[in-house]
Amino acid sequence: MAATIKSEMAGVIQSIEAAPGQQVSADAEVIVLVSMKMEIPIVAGRAGRIGEILVEEGDAVKAGAALFTVEP
Repeated sequence: MAATIKSEMAGVIQSIEAAPGQQVSADAEVIVLVSMKMEIPIVAGRAGRIGEILVEEGDAVKAGAALFTVEP
């Protein structure tokens, strides 16, 4: 079952570092979020394959917003 990774805080998506279908480790940086002028790396959280990226660069997101999925 795929895990949905959510934003822990509001911010803007600065960059997306992985693509759907890409194999990643648990500590792989997938998205860089900018909040309060700080860059916050969003990691995969578990090893697997990126399923779907639910945001685009430049998107403003709220805390709790779904960012991407990771499949085992």
